[in-house]
Amino acid sequence: MEAAGTWALLLALLLLLLSLLLTRALSSPRARGHLPPGPTPLPLLGNLLQLRPGALYPGLVRLSKKYGPVFTVYLGPRRRVVVLAGHRAVREALGGHAEEFSGRGLLATLDGIFDGHGVFFANGERWRQLRRFTALALRDLGMGKREGEELIQAEAQCLVEAFQETGGRPFDPSLLLAQATSNIVCSLVFGLRFPYEDEEFQAVVRAASGTLLEMSSPWGQTFEMFSWLLQPLPGSQARLLGHLGALAAFAVQQVQRHRGSLDASGPARDVVDAFLLKMAQEEEHPDTEFTEKNLLMTVIYLLFAGTVTVSATVRYALLLLLKYPQVQARVREELTREMGAGRAPGLGDRTRLPYTDAVLHEAQRLLALVPMGVPRTLTQTTRFRGYTLPQGTEVFPLLGSVLHDPEVFEQPEDFTPGRFLDKEGRFKRHEAFLPFSLGKRVCLGEGLARAELFVLFTAILQAFSLDSPCPPDALHLQPAVSGFANIPPAFQLQVRSR
Repeated sequence: MEAAGTWALLLALLLLLLSLLLTRALSSPRARGHLPPGPTPLPLLGNLLQLRPGALYPGLVRLSKKYGPVFTVYLGPRRRVVVLAGHRAVREALGGHAEEFSGRGLLATLDGIFDGHGVFFANGERWRQLRRFTALALRDLGMGKREGEELIQAEAQCLVEAFQETGGRPFDPSLLLAQATSNIVCSLVFGLRFPYEDEEFQAVVRAASGTLLEMSSPWGQTFEMFSWLLQPLPGSQARLLGHLGALAAFAVQQVQRHRGSLDASGPARDVVDAFLLKMAQEEEHPDTEFTEKNLLMTVIYLLFAGTVTVSATVRYALLLLLKYPQVQARVREELTREMGAGRAPGLGDRTRLPYTDAVLHEAQRLLALVPMGVPRTLTQTTRFRGYTLPQGTEVFPLLGSVLHDPEVFEQPEDFTPGRFLDKEGRFKRHEAFLPFSLGKRVCLGEGLARAELFVLFTAILQAFSLDSPCPPDALHLQPAVSGFANIPPAFQLQVRSR
């Protein structure tokens, strides 16, 4: 018995010594180089004590108050991340060192699926080629032009008609809004739009929303920290893989349809056509990046992002108008005064509708759709604010901390559209308004998203007065889920034709 007790004591001391050595090694100057300071990581846990899954972003913001706007954390034992907080640090890094901070970081929930392919997840020369090609293809199809605006206006009219069919009854606008934005991206990518009653289309839209929900959930945040442990477990990603599988099956179906009808001599009808034509041009090049896998991964990403991002923001803007009826009344008054009832607002009317534009900007700012930003990696060793960040260092630019930076936005947690207006009532820009990020990895669809937000929002407000079966005080603005994305809470909407 005494021998057994002695061995147990020796084993415990050995484990304690090993833990101390590992902790010291992880936090030693040699391991950390000249990285920014941060909390000391624990063996196997990293900074789990400071960063609780389910509240990862608030934990990072809290650490920034202790360690400053540039600091280092460990998500689990293996993933070392440099965090940038506040508009000054983020703008200096992503804008002032755009090339160095242009690598794509890890999204563990999706990395195993995309595997560095497609326009969003690629790096290096693959990313440069795919981004340049996709941006040009979208521009040729009308993005940023009158044709693109007319496409959005036509879908906005379909959305208004779908709202009218509710007959004033309470309804959840989530699905219809996501279908509208998905139809816009489907028109550009696949050359198709789908009726809102189409059950297959509804399933695809729900799969896109489900993907964002799983990524942002407490499970998704835990997976980002401990993917090495959770990934081998059976069923750990079942729901996420199910949603992604539905998106992938739809994308494959559309690509196969295009192969059967592709006109090799004609202009591209949509993004898939353009990609297939480019693949044909480069089929003799062994190192081409225009491959089947890059096509599918690009299409899946465009379908996913085009469905969930704008629709979530419009939904949040409508919730804000229910919560603050005086703001809704002022938006409707401006629309009536400037536009009348006979013409749908277009992008050229933005300057005539400064208050409406300010409300949209404030809704984007307050929601902070992607609060932690999309992870970056350094493409080369970089000297930044006195620290040496080695090539390959992963970086989290906290966009939420930029959009809620009290140095720029007084009382940042309040909904105050007037902060985007000057003394004469004209729209006023803020350098810290960066919902689409900054630098070479700025959102590929920023122009399209901004156009969709304005046209869809103004079309709804020009056509309807918005009501809620709940009193304004009963409506809550806090996200239902906050992780990779801030997902607005569900609510019921009633519309009355104006």
